[in-house]
Amino acid sequence: MLQKYNVLKGLAASAAVSVLLLSGPAMADSGLYVGGSVGNSTLQVDFVDPIGGGSLTFDENDFSWKVFGGYMFDLPVINLGVEAGFRDLGGPSATLAAETYGIDVTAWDAYGVAGFDLGPVNVFGKLGFVSWDADLTVAGFDVGSDDGTDTAYGIGASISLGSFAIRAEYEMFDVSDVEDLYMLSAGFVYTF
Repeated sequence: MLQKYNVLKGLAASAAVSVLLLSGPAMADSGLYVGGSVGNSTLQVDFVDPIGGGSLTFDENDFSWKVFGGYMFDLPVINLGVEAGFRDLGGPSATLAAETYGIDVTAWDAYGVAGFDLGPVNVFGKLGFVSWDADLTVAGFDVGSDDGTDTAYGIGASISLGSFAIRAEYEMFDVSDVEDLYMLSAGFVYTF
């Protein structure tokens, strides 16, 4: 009976080691990757009313999306990589001073990425730049636009499912003359 127990214990240990060895490459997140995410962006900006003068505060959110690609180097302790993408931060609108104001923001970005694996979960941070373009509308008419390049940073986590991963992120954009601009998103990544 004891011998049968030891054989079963040995088989269970062998099966566990085999699963870990075979799942290692499936959890690897190094190499070229592409992905896409959807989420919600929030924009808060104080500006001078272009029609009536005076100060207005615009604090709204809207549906947003992004596509991105990058390359991750899987080093012994930490994963380092680069990532670039395009995002549409939506076109939130609000009624202020009896007029409807809208701000449509799109951007290109480039990041350095650093993270580490906790089994199938990867946590990471990003630091880079965002090149943005914003268009302001009042009552449906274009009244101006602005653009620039500013600092961007974020944190996130992903869960590996073979070559695919589910990814969630919080990204902030340090745009001058804007109180807050950030995006909370979830999406998928495919690693080649």
